[in-house]
Amino acid sequence: MLQASSSSSSLCGIVSPVDLLCISSNNNHRTISCPPAGISTITTGSRKLKVSRLNAGFWESIRSGLIKNNSTQVIEPPSSIQEEEEPLPEEFVLIEKTLPDGTIEQIIFSSGAVIDVYDLQALCDKVGWPRRPLSKLAAALRNSYMVATLHSVKKLAGEELTEPDNDKKLIGMARATSDHAFNATIWDVLVDPSYQGQGLGKALIEKIIRALLQRDIGNITLFADSKVVEFYRNLGFEPDPEGIKGMFWYPKF
Repeated sequence: MLQASSSSSSLCGIVSPVDLLCISSNNNHRTISCPPAGISTITTGSRKLKVSRLNAGFWESIRSGLIKNNSTQVIEPPSSIQEEEEPLPEEFVLIEKTLPDGTIEQIIFSSGAVIDVYDLQALCDKVGWPRRPLSKLAAALRNSYMVATLHSVKKLAGEELTEPDNDKKLIGMARATSDHAFNATIWDVLVDPSYQGQGLGKALIEKIIRALLQRDIGNITLFADSKVVEFYRNLGFEPDPEGIKGMFWYPKF
């Protein structure tokens, strides 16, 4: 797990296992749930969720069969699988501003952008996180349920974003893992220090939460450094009022 930036003004850094926070949308009741436990360019892909519902008389048919034949029967549940397409990845301009030299800078949010692991490693270096192997960074992105990014794009007035000379760089990222049904955990929230203090970290978290709720995943947890607990509390997260229920196992060398 990465370490958070030492800057107290940082809008990110949910990676030190100090406080387990959660947010739940189930009947307005907040609960704690335990989080789930090659170099390449990574992009998130679309997935399909499958839900199987049993016929109301399914269990009664089992009971009747057992009573009549007095023997165990294997009964296949009726096939009523429904497939739900997940929302398509989002991409839009979050902020646009004109710099003193006349250059236009756009901050683009995306939930399906291509991420170069070298760019991600450089961003981690900027916030002071310990380096991790590039192959593991790639695996973490590939196995995430959702990856949200912020890119800065600079262009001259009148230019299109597709111009090859546009200056585009990764300035923020957050990702989430999930069981695709009930629970999700947010990891690795980071924002370039030169872009902190503009509400970008808040925007990343809010949009991930919204996307998870749209997928009917309402039990959302994260790990927070003590310095940013208040930041996440303002976004609706709260520590477990009965004490931290998360437990950790570390290799003992």
